[in-house]
Amino acid sequence: MSSSTTKSEFWRGVRSGAPFTLVVAPFAMLFGVLATEAGLQLTETMVFSILVIAGAAQFTALQLMQENVPTVLVLVSALAVNLRMAMYSASLTPHLGAAPLWQRAVIAYFTVDQSYACSVARYEAAPDLTVPQKVAFFFGSVAPVCPLWYVFTYVGAVVGETIPDSFALDFALPITFLAMITPMLRTAAHVVAALTAIVIALLCTGLPYNLGLIVAGTAGMMAGARTELWQMRRAPQ
Repeated sequence: MSSSTTKSEFWRGVRSGAPFTLVVAPFAMLFGVLATEAGLQLTETMVFSILVIAGAAQFTALQLMQENVPTVLVLVSALAVNLRMAMYSASLTPHLGAAPLWQRAVIAYFTVDQSYACSVARYEAAPDLTVPQKVAFFFGSVAPVCPLWYVFTYVGAVVGETIPDSFALDFALPITFLAMITPMLRTAAHVVAALTAIVIALLCTGLPYNLGLIVAGTAGMMAGARTELWQMRRAPQ
């Protein structure tokens, strides 16, 4: 494999991840704004964003902290929101599990929704890629995303309340997940899992401490798994 091939996969990954910058920037700014409004210092906000690097979990934890929820529930809720990362890791292991340990450690840190969505789509479309090519694509897909997350978290924390409400930064969260999830609903199990989670989340909005999200996520995974088992049993032997 030539180095130019690896480089081409890296730049292919960059192009694949680049569209997400349109929503990552306002999403990160919104977190920076809300974190400072919640009383976090600039250093605390940046450490939070750099160490966790998981927007949905960060927003969940921040909201619960503002409501003076017990620390244990804050941690459990944030971990529950991030359980999808465990599924992402399991899905990426057949493709990247043979990479050197240090690369897998960095990949684990940079496994976010955007890098996962881009990488899995690429790996499925090109199953003959070598491990170095797959690693290069992964890092390319995250290259335009994560640096912006840090930079615009800082911008949001510094600028804070001077950002007018008319900017509607909170649009970034739903837009980001719609852009990532919709193309991945390729099987009946995916659709059933998504619809179940949506319905349960709406029905459980009254639960305290955002526990409805945990219940909805669990129900969605169970429904998707049951659908896959049902399809396997009905498939011709």
